[in-house]
Amino acid sequence: MLKRRQILACGAATGFAALAGCASPGIVPRDASVPLRRIGMSSCMDQNQPQPIWDTVIADRPDLFLFGGDNVYCEMPYSLTRLQRAYARASEWDGFARVRAGTRHMAIWDDNDYGQNDGGADFAFKVESKAVFLDFWKVPQDDPRRTREGLYVAETFGPAGRRVQVIMLDGRWFRSPWKVTDQRNAPGKERYVPDPDPAKTMLGEAQWRWLEEQLRQDAQVRIIVSGIQVVTEGHGWERWGNFPRERQRLYDTIARTGAQGVVLLSGDRHIGAMYSETRDVPYTLYEMTSSGITHPWRNAAEAGPNRIGELFTEQHYGVVEIDWEARALELQLKDISATVRRRQRLAFDQLKGRP
Repeated sequence: MLKRRQILACGAATGFAALAGCASPGIVPRDASVPLRRIGMSSCMDQNQPQPIWDTVIADRPDLFLFGGDNVYCEMPYSLTRLQRAYARASEWDGFARVRAGTRHMAIWDDNDYGQNDGGADFAFKVESKAVFLDFWKVPQDDPRRTREGLYVAETFGPAGRRVQVIMLDGRWFRSPWKVTDQRNAPGKERYVPDPDPAKTMLGEAQWRWLEEQLRQDAQVRIIVSGIQVVTEGHGWERWGNFPRERQRLYDTIARTGAQGVVLLSGDRHIGAMYSETRDVPYTLYEMTSSGITHPWRNAAEAGPNRIGELFTEQHYGVVEIDWEARALELQLKDISATVRRRQRLAFDQLKGRP
């Protein structure tokens, strides 16, 4: 049975229940003078599957939680009613409701909450899906996402000298069509192959300009969230490497803006893993994929030429642990008991370009 949350009247509710039941932005206020130290992240949450891991997340007390896409799964073929039903079902899970209500959070979509498997700019119902997303996540009426195309968003947290910038990219709204593989299910070419066409875009020009502006802002740690994997090589599923020019544009934008402290978070793959890229980048870029909070791909395999360590294929969530005193951060994958199963520690000095 679903562990259903009680729906309480706003005036009578208290604590988590009050926040969950009221029509608020769903974000708990935080003292701007207090730096973030623990940031959680999830993706691939099937609203029809058990979700006991939320109790672990709550006990872990993240300062911020990032919902990295595929936050619900719309039944196919798409209809607005089916998408609304998926969100309604997700809302019935007590742990998920408590995380949304009691923890400051940000969210972006991927293909399953966008409404089309591997969908991009040509999805006919993206405007309708966007409206449902904005309402479900209680995005304020004056938020720029309600008046511009796409759902990309950024926010900066903490005092000067200890600022964390979170940039969530929309890799769906503007994205050009992928080049379909000529060898379906062949290792490394499962669905798509790299396409060097210079007319193809991942983010669209408006989002690219916005991203450059964001990367020029002051921050010591920058978390860029992408629904699909960025630096990862060795597979033919959705990934930035399918548009190699666009991926290099991302690397070049980081370099040109002088943005330090960049780490990448991604989802989509139903696995957990760490990756790094050292070629044609301003400094080594590290990526943590955390995907499968309800249904990981137990027998997943990939060549993973730039993967650090082995895949993690149990239920998990991601954590960015920031040690301001030591000037370091740690990327972690935690299982349902909050045990760290994969980790990568990075000094701040590793995340900046050469003078």
